[in-house]
Amino acid sequence: MIKVMFICYGNICRSPMAEFLLRDMVEKRGLGDKFYIASAATSAEEIGNGVHWGTRQKLAERGISPDGKRAVQLKRSDADKYDYFIGMDLQNIRAITRILGSGYENKIFRLLDFSDKPRDIADPWYTHNFDVTYDDIIEGCEAFLKRVIK
Repeated sequence: MIKVMFICYGNICRSPMAEFLLRDMVEKRGLGDKFYIASAATSAEEIGNGVHWGTRQKLAERGISPDGKRAVQLKRSDADKYDYFIGMDLQNIRAITRILGSGYENKIFRLLDFSDKPRDIADPWYTHNFDVTYDDIIEGCEAFLKRVIK
C-alpha cells in the first residue's frame, strides 16, 4: 500500500483538496485499495476546523464531498507511517522537514515537482482563486500517479 500525506499550512484548502482529488483519481482507476491518503497542516491555527468553502465548492463540482474532514496537524510520530509527505510550497517543505526531523528527506516532496513545470501551489486563502489551485493540484496528482504507478 502506498501511503500519502498531503500537507499545507492550515489543512483547510490545498491539502484536503489534494487528498480528496487523489482519492477520487485512484478510485476511478480501480486502485483505491492500493493507496492510503490523508492530509495535515504544518500550523495549529485551523485544527478542528472543517474544509474551506472554496475547496468544498471545487470538490462538489467533481461530485466529491469532504464531509467529516477536520484539520489536523502533522506530527513527528507520522514520520514512519507514510511513504510520501507532499507539501504544496517551499514554505511547507521547510516546515515538514522541521516537524519530521532528519532522516526523512527522501519522503518529502513538493507536489508540482512531480510535474513538467515545478513550482509552488498558491494558497487560495490569500489569492481567493480556487480555480488555479484546483488546476495545479490536478496537474500535480496526475504527475504523481504517473510516477508511482508502474
